[in-house]
Amino acid sequence: MKAIAVFPQTKEVKVIEHEAPRLTEPDHVKVRMLEIGICGTDKEICSFEYGTPPEGSDYLVIGHESLGEVIEVGPAVSRVKVGDLVVLTVRRPCPHPECRPCRAGYPDFCITGDYTERGIKGAHGFMTEEVVDHERYLHVVPYALRDVAVLTEPLTIAEKAGHQIRQFVDRLPWLKLATPEEVRRYKLTTVVLGAGPVGLLGAMKLMLADWETFVYALAPAPNPSSDIVEAIGGKYYSQGTVPAETKQAIFGHIHLVYEATGVSRLAFEVLKLLGPNSIFVMTGVPSLKAPIEVDADLLMRNIVLKNQLVFGTVNAGAEDFDAAIRDINVFHQRWPGALRALITNRSAPEEAPGLLLGKIGGIKNVITFDTSARATSKE
Repeated sequence: MKAIAVFPQTKEVKVIEHEAPRLTEPDHVKVRMLEIGICGTDKEICSFEYGTPPEGSDYLVIGHESLGEVIEVGPAVSRVKVGDLVVLTVRRPCPHPECRPCRAGYPDFCITGDYTERGIKGAHGFMTEEVVDHERYLHVVPYALRDVAVLTEPLTIAEKAGHQIRQFVDRLPWLKLATPEEVRRYKLTTVVLGAGPVGLLGAMKLMLADWETFVYALAPAPNPSSDIVEAIGGKYYSQGTVPAETKQAIFGHIHLVYEATGVSRLAFEVLKLLGPNSIFVMTGVPSLKAPIEVDADLLMRNIVLKNQLVFGTVNAGAEDFDAAIRDINVFHQRWPGALRALITNRSAPEEAPGLLLGKIGGIKNVITFDTSARATSKE
C-alpha cells in the first residue's frame, strides 16, 4: 500500500509501497486513513533534524495528526466498531517498570525517554492507506466533524495545558474562594504567541473558557489567521505594529501566555513582560541553533518576586484527546466558518514530499487519501 516515508540514512522523502498491516492481537483495530495533517514536526523530520525509524527498518512512515475510518476489529474489541470515525493518539509507553507515569497510562509524562511516538520516534506513523493499533489508542469522532476532525491532535496540546492551568489557578486563593459570579467579573486575559494551527486552536479553547484573548504573530493584518482571530472575538496584533510603549500595557497585565511558535527569542522577550501571579506555557520546540542572550537575572527576579509560574507541555494523553473532540464539536457549532478556515489545503499523497520539503503556505495543510474530500476542498 501507499505511504510517505523518510529515509534518514540517504536523506530522502518519498512515496513508497509499504506492507499492509494485519490484525495480530485480539484488541487490534484496522483503520483506513482518511486525512493526515502536516505540521512543523513533520517538516523538521523531513529536514533530518530528528525522527527515528522502527527497529529493523531503514525508513519512517511519518504523520501523527490523524483521521481514519475503522474497517476491521479484533475479537476483544468492544468500544469501537466498523464504520466509526476515529483519531489515534501518538505516544506509546516505555517498557520500564520504574516509569510510574507510563505504567499509570500517562506516557506523555514519561520519565525514561524510551517511549515511542507514531510517525516520530520508533514507530511508523499515519501517512499511509491503512494502520493497525490497539483499541485503547483510538478515539471515536462524531460524523458531523468529518471535515474538521483532523485538527484534534493539534488541539490536544492546548487541552493538556488547560488541565494543568486549572490546577495552577487554584493556587490563587482569592480566585479559589470566589463565587462563580465574582470570577466572571474578574476578567482573565491571555496572550497567544503564534497564529499557526496550535496557536489558533489554543485561542479558540481560551475564548471558550471566557478568557479575553490576544493573538500576537509575525504577519501583519489582514491575513487568514487574523480573520480567524477576529471571527472568534479575539484581538490580533502583529510583530512590528505594536508600539514599544504599549507592549507593557498589553503584556504586563496578562494572566496567561500560551506560546505556540517555538521561537525562543520571542518567548523570553515576552516572559520579561509577564505580570504578577501569571502563568507562561511553552509548547513550541525550537530547532537547536546558536545560543541566544537572555537576561537571566531579570527573569529569575520576576519569577520569584512576582509569583510567576513557567511550565512546558508536550504530547497529550487519552483524556486530552477526548476533551479535544468535545471542544471541536463546540467550535464547530459556535464558529463553523472560522474552524473550517484553519484547513487551507487538502492534497494527494503524491504531493506530500513537495509540501514537506518546500515552503508551505496557508495555515493547515492536510494529506488526504479520500479523493472526494480532496475535490471538495478545491471547489
